[in-house]
Formats: sequence, structure tokens, C-alpha cells
Amino acid sequence: MKKVLMLHGINHNMFGKRDPKIYGTITLDDINQKLTLLGEALGIQVDTFQTNAEGEMVERIHQAYQDEVDAVIINAGAWTHYSYGIRDALDILEVPFIEVHMSNIHARDEFRHHSVFADIAQGQISGFGVDSYLLALRAAHTIIEQRG
Repeated sequence: MKKVLMLHGINHNMFGKRDPKIYGTITLDDINQKLTLLGEALGIQVDTFQTNAEGEMVERIHQAYQDEVDAVIINAGAWTHYSYGIRDALDILEVPFIEVHMSNIHARDEFRHHSVFADIAQGQISGFGVDSYLLALRAAHTIIEQRG
């Protein structure tokens, strides 16, 4: 079975409580459940990880390299805009990764318009709420299948 790692970044444990006008009322557990169900339908094992500590995120990306996952999906939250440490860890991966955001980062604060990951990501999906995650998993499935 193919494996995809879903990485959730800083403050994502507060989904459902944090700014519902932007993020809605869906919780992180709800998102992970939807990803797991879609993964089962696609024949993909989805492993999820959330942290508010940047170093832990880097360590989990390193572990993904060791585990030889087939793809990574990441919503790094605010780290997207400035974490060169996470960027460097992602650049070590030999599998595709997809950057995801629930909100449209290009329609928000100016500092959110730039991603330090975008130029090394397979692609970026933003602005579709929880569907951003599901679209990313479908894209990862397609990429994995194309890679053989």
C-alpha cells in the first residue's frame, strides 16, 4: 500500500476554534478523518502529524525520508512564509510534496502571499477549506500512480 504523510503545522490543533470566518468550524480530527477515508478509497495509507514546534516538524520530515513515504502533503501554517529550516528539510525528500492551505493565502495579509516552499513543491492548493486537503491527496495519488 502506498503511504502519504500529511503534515499539519503551527496552530492547526486549534482548527474549529481559530478564526472560523477564515478556517470554518472543522477540527483537525475531522480533517484527518476525511483524509483517512479518502485514502482508504484510493488505496493509500495516510499518516498524519501536527506540531507547534518547528524542530519537531523538521525531525518528522527527516523521518519521512527514512520511511520512504511515497508523497508528502504539508500545511505548515505561518511557517510557510519564513521557515527556511522546514524548506531545507523538504528539499531533502526524494518524493513529491504538495503545499496546502485552507484559506486563499493570496487574498490575505501581504506577508502570506509568499511561500518559501513554492519553488520546490510539486504544487500548491489553497482557498478551498477542507477540500484543499482532499484535492491534494487526490493529486498525490495521481502523481504516485504516474511515477509507477
